[in-house]
Amino acid sequence: MEFIVHDTLSAMADLLRLPQERRPEALREMLEPMRAALPMPGDLVDMHQQGAGFRLDADDPRYLPALARLAEADLFGQVNRELERASRALSALKQVDTLQVMFVLGNPDDDYLMRVAGGYYGMGGVPGWLYLMAWPTEENLGRIAQCAVHEFHHNVRYTNVEWNPVTVTVGEHVVAEGLAEAFVRELSGVAAMGPWSSMVAGEAFDLAYERIVRDIDLAGMQHTPAYVLGDTATSRFGQEPRGIPDMAGYAVGLHLVDRFFEKSGLTAVEASGLPASEILSHVLE
Repeated sequence: MEFIVHDTLSAMADLLRLPQERRPEALREMLEPMRAALPMPGDLVDMHQQGAGFRLDADDPRYLPALARLAEADLFGQVNRELERASRALSALKQVDTLQVMFVLGNPDDDYLMRVAGGYYGMGGVPGWLYLMAWPTEENLGRIAQCAVHEFHHNVRYTNVEWNPVTVTVGEHVVAEGLAEAFVRELSGVAAMGPWSSMVAGEAFDLAYERIVRDIDLAGMQHTPAYVLGDTATSRFGQEPRGIPDMAGYAVGLHLVDRFFEKSGLTAVEASGLPASEILSHVLE
């Protein structure tokens, strides 16, 4: 597999030196290569802003130093190396020939990005593309490349397992997140995992588990993110909250796949190409 990591650090640094009125068009030009891969229509600038991207209408003195910090940490080298390791680990599964990676700087003043998401997130469900967004912190600087691995797992999984937006279930979405985090843990250890699967515990976890399992067969991508991301994200994107704690789907998903590993003796790598129905049949008897 060939990995193409676009040099967005340089592109964003150049963009931020432009007058503010010229920045939206420069951002569109930077993101245009992935336009066809995005599952939703609309202006790329609007999606950037709604997704907690850095502000185009502000001269924030933190932005250029953050890009320099990412370059000094060799972010793109980290991403490329970790993706190569992940690709080798999943070599038994079908993979696309070329994977392109687009990284965008986040907005450090966005409460959802920083408080709920831990300052970084990614999207990897479209074969051939990974999208990463982060505001670098001491806690996440070494984990952004691991987020790429998490998203790469989705990319490989949905090159082998069908993801149909109409028929996909809450169970499939939750299991996919659990498998991706278990894969990161298996490849690089617990310290490499994102914060999402450990954010919900105790009574909040019990509540989330009960509600997710109750609706495990609910189908349709218009429904499933609410059970994975929780109520804050659901409200943020104008949908009806389901009474799910933030990021609870990651914790529940990891719990379910860990139970499956115990019962089946399989590893995360070995389970990566299994449909959720097979995994859940072992743990929700």
